[in-house]
Amino acid sequence: MKKTDYLRWPIEHIDITSFDASPVINGMRRMAFTARDTAKAADILQAMIKDPQCTNILTIAGSTSAAGCMRIYGDMVKYNMVDVIVATGAAIVDMDFFEAMGFRHYQGDSAANDRELRKLYIDRIYDVFIDERELQQCDLTIKEIADNLEPRPYSSREFIREMGRYLTQHAVKRDSIVQLAFEQDVPIFCPAFTDSSAGFGLVKHHADSRHRHITIDSIRDLSELTRIKVAAHKTGLFVIGGGVPKNFAQDIVISAEILGYVAPKHEYAVQISVADVRDGACSSSTFKEASSWGKVDPTIEQMVFAEATSVLPLIISYVYHQGDWKHRPMRAWGSFLNGSGGGERPE
Repeated sequence: MKKTDYLRWPIEHIDITSFDASPVINGMRRMAFTARDTAKAADILQAMIKDPQCTNILTIAGSTSAAGCMRIYGDMVKYNMVDVIVATGAAIVDMDFFEAMGFRHYQGDSAANDRELRKLYIDRIYDVFIDERELQQCDLTIKEIADNLEPRPYSSREFIREMGRYLTQHAVKRDSIVQLAFEQDVPIFCPAFTDSSAGFGLVKHHADSRHRHITIDSIRDLSELTRIKVAAHKTGLFVIGGGVPKNFAQDIVISAEILGYVAPKHEYAVQISVADVRDGACSSSTFKEASSWGKVDPTIEQMVFAEATSVLPLIISYVYHQGDWKHRPMRAWGSFLNGSGGGERPE
């Protein structure tokens, strides 16, 4: 088979504005098992959006963006459902920024011959295919952005903001998460930023620039997100997967306490995950467990044990069609961190 035989059917990202899942969620509310959990998760996100004092933090881990949920996350930014994003570098760079440059993810086969894929320079994420040569073009674009910045330490949030600025001039596909977040002043944090396509671009920048290169300061990431927590006071989490983004967003409560501030636990929390709770891993830890660490209030929380692409479109479509996002104040936490206003918390 030729490379073009594998890369024939692009992933199409679901449009939650094109259908109203309200009847499904309303029906699930009277069911049981995962159905009722999903409806409760939708209700909690709806409550977060309706609460005028709550800053909503979306965390993304895993490959749901590549699998068809990319537009969902963009719409959550576009329609003012979230105020801060914490994500893996892969979700932001290899998936979102990659497609904003005009490249695509493709429907594949989890049983494909991986040796053959490697010969053709095709990368596989379960049943999704990616052209490795296009990913390397993404790497070099990250290098180009870094080459044009003042050589100093940057938080991942600062660097991703520059990626958004770049897309306003060069995007092939509009309304990417990175570009929308730049335009709507929603900060994006990737605490493990170099564990992604960005890492390859930045290591090339580092090698070519010798002693005049940028660095990514993950300590500054934690400091900046903690500042948001202290100023926001009331916060809610909407967690896809788990991993570093989930724990990083939870940790800011403890970070604030260590710095001498009074910051309450996250008041609302939803997690969609297939992780098994029995192995003691952080990604599978429940919010009830997190409450023992002083991170999450266990009163308004819901774990949904489901593969996110199967329930996320229903939840976000439901919330979109309720329309309460239209009345939310915009937080502009990016401007707050840049020292130019924003971060207003209604009394």
